[in-house]
Amino acid sequence: MVVVVSIKKNMEHKLAEIGVTDSKLISRKKREFLFPAIQEMCNEIKISKISPEEINRAFQDKISLNKLEAMHFSTLFNEMKTDASAVYLDSPEVIEQKFGLIFQNFSKKPVYVKNTKFKKEKGVSYTKIISEHKADIKYPVVSAASIIAKVIRDNEIKQIEKKLHIKIGSGYPSDAVTISAVRKNLKNPKIKEVLRMHWKTLENIKQTSLFPEK
Repeated sequence: MVVVVSIKKNMEHKLAEIGVTDSKLISRKKREFLFPAIQEMCNEIKISKISPEEINRAFQDKISLNKLEAMHFSTLFNEMKTDASAVYLDSPEVIEQKFGLIFQNFSKKPVYVKNTKFKKEKGVSYTKIISEHKADIKYPVVSAASIIAKVIRDNEIKQIEKKLHIKIGSGYPSDAVTISAVRKNLKNPKIKEVLRMHWKTLENIKQTSLFPEK
């Protein structure tokens, strides 16, 4: 789930005041409580769901998941009506600016990445891209986007469970319920509709299923 939010600079402090922080650091109940408040404070919210089919196609085309995410972020930014002086990105890349540069390459608006060499054209108004590790902790606006994404993702998981009639837990590889659900349903064609086939965790599950514990 990819989410971009826009908020006026003089409103950003109010996000922190109501307890907005990295979605991983707060409970599901609090995320759901904060969700409508964030919607009310923000000028715009854009959401994009990356489907398992799209991820599978991307891997076939040698496109990394990080690049795919940056492309989606840039597309949402292109669609935004609000002018932004700065965009904050939570970079998953080892070299944090690399994520911002991918974003820049797909942006249809004039942007530049902070701490990179870039020659600006005279008379052009640019948006600064701040691409950093742990931006979802450092910047309330990124925290807000992470909460919106997490709440929507949790609801998507619920819908998948109803559709498959399978308890799949959080969907993360660290969740024993998720791993058990995938392992027990490897031959179920329906589960393939919601799985990334190029998922390291899935490969590990397949290997352990070939050599089950005695």
